[in-house]
Formats: sequence, C-alpha cells, structure tokens
Amino acid sequence: MQSHEVLNSRASAKSSRSMLGMVLLLVGAIACSSGKGKPLVPLTLEFGVKPQAVTLTEEGTQAYQAKQFDDAKKYFSQAVVTAPQSGPAHYNYALALHAVGDTEQARHEFIEAANLAPGDKVIWDSPPLRPYGDVEAPKKYKQMPMGANRPAMGPR
Repeated sequence: MQSHEVLNSRASAKSSRSMLGMVLLLVGAIACSSGKGKPLVPLTLEFGVKPQAVTLTEEGTQAYQAKQFDDAKKYFSQAVVTAPQSGPAHYNYALALHAVGDTEQARHEFIEAANLAPGDKVIWDSPPLRPYGDVEAPKKYKQMPMGANRPAMGPR
C-alpha cells in the first residue's frame, strides 16, 4: 500500500510541475504580447522655457491625447517656434508629425530633439526614433586598405 501512496505522490508532484509550467508559459506569452511598451506621450518642456511654449505644449498634449493629431501638430509646431532650443518641444512635434504620416519631417524633428537633449533617455530610447538610425554615430564610409589602388580622377 505504501508503493501506491508513493505513486500518487509522484503523480501529484508531476501534475504540479506541469501546472506551474503552464502558468509560466501563459505569463511569458502575455508579457511578450504586450511588448509594445508604454504608449507614446508628449513630454513636458524643461524648466526655464517661455510660458507661451508651455501653454502651447499643454494644448498640443490635450489634442494629441484626444487623437486630434493635426491640431496637436499645429500647437507643437508653434511651441518649437517659441522654444527652438527645447529638445522636448521638437520631440512632441515629431510625435505629431509621425502620427499624421509626415515621416520625413518627423525624422528631422526626432533627430533635432535628440541633438538638443543629449542626456534625455525618454527621447533617445523612444521607439519612433529607432527607425531613423543612431543619431549619435556619423555615417560610416568604407575605407580602402592601405596601398589599395584608388580610382584616379581624369586621364592618366
């Protein structure tokens, strides 16, 4: 009778491990499916910018959160004009441009935001900036090995 109890105990332990594995698999699947990260939200402007830029940013943020991206673009554009050295202002404008599909101008604004805010992790790590490349690294040109024949200019 003891062997029967041992078998039941082993079966119970195996069932518990199996259940634990299923729970871990489910948790992993949920975590991976929500890999989109935090929703993109406009940033508040840094201390010391003109109050008008702050007001425009607040209005742009309200429009952006209401998915009124054309209005947000207008407000954020005006905030950039009012505070042209503000990285967050350029970032917010870039978000709105990205939302309306103006990807080339968004690219320019994301890179400008990153250049104006070199230590801002939110700007530098933002998903919309990633497709536009590493703004920190200059374009690398293929260098020819020493002594390689280089094309000559004009007739030889």
